[in-house]
Amino acid sequence: MRFASQGFTMLSILVIDDEPDLLDHVRHFLERYGDMKVDTSRSSKDALNQVDKKEYDAIILDYSLPEISGIDFLKILRAKGDTTPIIIFTGVGREHAAIEALNNGADFFLQKGDDPQTQFRELAHMIKQARDRRSVGRSPGTSKRIISDVMSFSPEAMVGIDREGTVVAWNTAIADLSGVNAEVMIGRGNYEYAVPFFGKKVPMLIDLVFATDAELGAHNYNIVSRDKGAVIAWTRVVRPDNRELTLWMRAMPLYDGKGVFIGAIGSVRDITDLAGAALRSTVPATPSASVPSAGAATPAHGGLLDRITGKAKAAYRQGVRLCYKEGKPEEAIRCFDRATEIDSGLAYVWNDRGSCLKELGKFEEAQKSFERALELSPKDEEYLYDYGEVLETIGILRRENKILDSAIHSFSTVTEISPNNANAWNHIGICAREIGQEDEARNAFERASSIVRAKKDRMFQRRRDTVL
Repeated sequence: MRFASQGFTMLSILVIDDEPDLLDHVRHFLERYGDMKVDTSRSSKDALNQVDKKEYDAIILDYSLPEISGIDFLKILRAKGDTTPIIIFTGVGREHAAIEALNNGADFFLQKGDDPQTQFRELAHMIKQARDRRSVGRSPGTSKRIISDVMSFSPEAMVGIDREGTVVAWNTAIADLSGVNAEVMIGRGNYEYAVPFFGKKVPMLIDLVFATDAELGAHNYNIVSRDKGAVIAWTRVVRPDNRELTLWMRAMPLYDGKGVFIGAIGSVRDITDLAGAALRSTVPATPSASVPSAGAATPAHGGLLDRITGKAKAAYRQGVRLCYKEGKPEEAIRCFDRATEIDSGLAYVWNDRGSCLKELGKFEEAQKSFERALELSPKDEEYLYDYGEVLETIGILRRENKILDSAIHSFSTVTEISPNNANAWNHIGICAREIGQEDEARNAFERASSIVRAKKDRMFQRRRDTVL
């Protein structure tokens, strides 16, 4: 070990984490093997007082802290003009956490892993890199490193470009999806990274992170949501082999610690099989009647006579034929609306109306229609299953775990009613995997497989099948 008396000044480090065992281990490793003097804090509030009283060469900060989160702590320091290098050290492994940290001025982002010694060595290396960066300024390769760091936390297929539109990162997942290795794609620009997906050089969503909704629409992107600079959208493409694909994409700009735009990252997912018929058409549906709340009165012009003579059921049967036999969901919805005007208490009408809306890609409207069906018949296996499917689609497109949790609940209710519904178990697995619940997903997939192997799979009969 080198000593200050030999001309070496030990680095002063502050480690902030609410896990006392981790604090002890990090301090022990950095002081013994990293030649550093380490202070610790279990509270972000106390740490702010420590920073006011003492200057540190680097701060190691947990992402998830009580009271004041790691990100809020980072924002407070940067707002004060404090440029102390900060390394986010956390168990949160999704790329959105890395983006949030780096965009708010963190220098590095390191995920806690199963091999503490390796993690601590990487931590010591980052501290020294941060020290050198602070003294000499950002090196030319820093932007590339930041983009690569963010992508390393995602299992999704991702591409990173610098602000000139040159590919600086192309992870293994996107190489597998596109069939193009990183060695081929790194350094390419001029939209060449779009060719494996679109069959030609065109702007991808990653190139359009600052575009308006109208501009995105002109490029045939259907916006799902915008959140903190990120944009999520889907588009349909036709490959040179005439194969039609539905691609889900997410893109987000990246900035350095000084707020300078350095590039963007984007993820790509082929959801053709998952979305299925729900994304086959972008033709807007004919405006239809709004969905009344539970208990809403039947419109007076429907009349008791119409209900007695079965006009609502006749309109429903016509809608079923139009939607499922003739492939005319827009016309079918008009029939379903006539049926609900006559009698708003027919749950099966609301459910098939929702299926047609889903076919047209109008997922939120479909969700409301399915919810109306469930208000009228809350334990119906078919309605629960269809509701779960639309929630799954919305949750995946928006990347909202709460919606996926609701989908899991709906499919789980189906399995309570019918334990041998293999499709419902499979959907539970898909949703659980999307929100990172790997054990639950594996168990659900295994349950679905065992049911199929035993030839015990049971799927309910749809009401519309009896009409067709």
